[in-house]
Amino acid sequence: MNSEIAYQIEPNLPVSDFIGVLQSSTLAERRPINDIPRMDRMLRQADLILTARYQGELVGIARTLTDGSYSTYLADLAVAAPFQGRGIGRELIRRTHAEAGLQTNLILIAAPGARTYYPHIGMAHHDSCWMIRGEAPTQSPSQS
Repeated sequence: MNSEIAYQIEPNLPVSDFIGVLQSSTLAERRPINDIPRMDRMLRQADLILTARYQGELVGIARTLTDGSYSTYLADLAVAAPFQGRGIGRELIRRTHAEAGLQTNLILIAAPGARTYYPHIGMAHHDSCWMIRGEAPTQSPSQS
């Protein structure tokens, strides 16, 4: 089946497609999918949107921020649940790293249920990630 998967760069991916694949992968639980303008900005501000499609249906996405020189942050890696375990995530990672530049360090924060997946495909664990959580966006008076 992996040979039937079409991979492509889709900088103009519709936000509804993005949300749909996040929902079908369970990643939506950790993304602001009900804030459509914010989700759209997440797509438009990314440096690389790589998708996987099966018979035209979006079944995987890798949304990436990179400087193309040193760091590549794979912000979202999602594969629809019925398509998981078929090498699509691994291929999205491989193609993302190739597009961003193999000289870059590819970095991601694993979803809780995916922590055991990444060592399986050859990624090294790094124990010194630190973060400041973002605040919930507030509505301006014009949005009320």
